Amino acid sequence: MDDAIRAQIADQLASLPTAQLEGLARRYEWLQTARADQLPPEDFFVWLLMAGRGAGKTRSGAEDIWWSAYVADERVAVLGPTLPDIRKTAFEGESGLLSRIPPSLVINYNRTSLELWTRTMNGGSSYYVGYSAEEPERLRGPQHHRAWCDELGAWNPKKAQDVWDNLLFGLRLGSSPRIVVTTTPRTTPLLRSLVKDQTTRISTASTFANKHLPESILRKFREKYEGTRLGRQELEAELLEDVVGALWTDEYIVHADLNYVWQEDEIVRIVVAVDPSGSKGDFVGIVVAGLRADGSYVVLADRTINGSPAEWGRAVVRAYEEFEADRVVAEVNFGGAMVEAVIRNVDPNVSYDEVRASRGKVVRAEPIAALYEQGRVTHARGMVELEKQMMLMTNDGYVGEGSPDRVDALVWALTALSKKKKRKESSLAADGERKAA
Repeated sequence: MDDAIRAQIADQLASLPTAQLEGLARRYEWLQTARADQLPPEDFFVWLLMAGRGAGKTRSGAEDIWWSAYVADERVAVLGPTLPDIRKTAFEGESGLLSRIPPSLVINYNRTSLELWTRTMNGGSSYYVGYSAEEPERLRGPQHHRAWCDELGAWNPKKAQDVWDNLLFGLRLGSSPRIVVTTTPRTTPLLRSLVKDQTTRISTASTFANKHLPESILRKFREKYEGTRLGRQELEAELLEDVVGALWTDEYIVHADLNYVWQEDEIVRIVVAVDPSGSKGDFVGIVVAGLRADGSYVVLADRTINGSPAEWGRAVVRAYEEFEADRVVAEVNFGGAMVEAVIRNVDPNVSYDEVRASRGKVVRAEPIAALYEQGRVTHARGMVELEKQMMLMTNDGYVGEGSPDRVDALVWALTALSKKKKRKESSLAADGERKAA
């Protein structure tokens, strides 16, 4: 850029009112620092930004809404779970509207009624008003150009659809009405319907994408939640589906500490369970689990693999050796003698036992799911794919794609351990009776 052009731009900027300069400066600063996932798509009716805790979603919503209402005179609806939530976050929060709109543009703010009037670039004014998702009827009648729906996943699910419908009916001002939704994902009916709507433009952002967060808190998040379903939802912004009738739900899966290492005196027996594929191309389920001295169970690893017999045979033996397992347990309905041959071809000294399915998958899984419900099973971290399959096993069967290979191996492992425990308890009881006699 030559000096003449620079001088011309400087003259044009100097002629602008101070308020306009402040507005342009704020916008420029945001565009220079925002991540790509924090900026809206070029054309949208509903922009859904699903982001983890602290990922910057509130800032994204506030920046998009205030700039639109600065460029043109607009009426803006700002919605949140409750009025205090809207006030503390969307209006007065450190990333909310009042922190982003230059003070010189604010005409009036009524924090009781949550109404905000601001100057616009063309010398007019825009009007913002807050609405609680607890009061659907308040949205009957008012008209708006735009709306910002914050933490939609936390809205009361019994009222959320009515709130959304009434908002849409009133979004009839201007030629291009738009809605910005910023939320941490929750498996609510309204959020699921928005995700499935082909016209919704979706962005996602992880908590760890925000480089402004202290490394100490990010490290704490990783230690406590990495590899868990809660972490996938709250930090990685993944929408987790809870299936109706699922044998396992999120609350039943308890995770060990991040750096959990099993001790020899803690676990009295370890098995590696194998569920061979029933058809070419399926995965071979390989799960390692242990029986603790206190009678509880721990799932140590998921080593499921999609490979040739030689490859999955080596994976089984590696797990057997790594965890110093007592036995390999393999389901042989499809493979028969072949399963044992594959494993012994890698290591002929492996302690091996075969099991044969005489009941359906659901019937076999139900008593194992009951162990989880009783709080008797703990998971090591990082078995996300296994846990996904568990959530898709229902009373009516597996509702996921393909075969529940990982879940089948898990069920065989814990079944083998629980039978061993029962035999030991029966033996101890018999010894006690003999001594008493």
